[in-house]
Amino acid sequence: MILDDLAIDQREAFCLDLARSAAILALAGFERQAGQPIGMKGPQDYLTETDGAVEQHIRNRIATAFPQDGFLGEETGGTPGDVAWVVDPIDGTANFARAIPHFCISIAFVANGEVQLGAILNPATQELYFARKGRGATRNGQSLRVSPTTDLNATSFELGWSNRVPLARYIQALTALFEAGSNVRRSASGAMALAYVADGRTDGYAELHMNSWDCLAGLLLVREAGGVTGPFLSLGGLLDGAPVLAASPAVAAALSAATGIALLTQADILATPNQPTLTTLRTA
Repeated sequence: MILDDLAIDQREAFCLDLARSAAILALAGFERQAGQPIGMKGPQDYLTETDGAVEQHIRNRIATAFPQDGFLGEETGGTPGDVAWVVDPIDGTANFARAIPHFCISIAFVANGEVQLGAILNPATQELYFARKGRGATRNGQSLRVSPTTDLNATSFELGWSNRVPLARYIQALTALFEAGSNVRRSASGAMALAYVADGRTDGYAELHMNSWDCLAGLLLVREAGGVTGPFLSLGGLLDGAPVLAASPAVAAALSAATGIALLTQADILATPNQPTLTTLRTA
């Protein structure tokens, strides 16, 4: 199914309203969560009741407004299809569970073989990042550009950690970045980290394994703010996850070299089929 501009216009307005309504639920849950026991899905993998409540809210609203659209969420899964919403109800759950106000709702909309819309909203700060393909990226309506940093000794990168890859690979990448002269941080929300790259607050972000609901919105934000990214969906990232890289252009090669994550090339873009399904997408 190919969507025209009017159909995407409708989903753009809906996406913004959806993010804001979900943020009300998330913020209420954040305020209730403070001081409460922390549930776990696995090692360093936190779970709160707000995750499920926010995702169900988002899923229900999409099903009502656009019943023909597919859905893929972190908590409840789904079958994406060619037109789909890809959602993380609370990214940065470890922060959320420990009353740290650095977490977000991440919503991406994919159609016509590409990510068309991306929204990342931190309910605690009310910063709403939004991008539409070909129309730029914004924070609370103000245009964004990635940082102009060119000197590696002035860079500040963020490196995400995943227990899906050997710890030695993470330590190797971290060491390489420090040796290159960069500052490296980790704030425990990959989606927010990508938004910060788009906003010029960080020069680049990389994670050796990331899920699609964590990164599709953020990758679109970075590209629309003038940054560069690595391939993601062409590596099977939609359903299985894949490495993620996003950075300002002048320092992207250094981040790629340190992490071993390739940059998206023009050949990747040209290899995109004319009418791909989500499972055959070549760019993200």
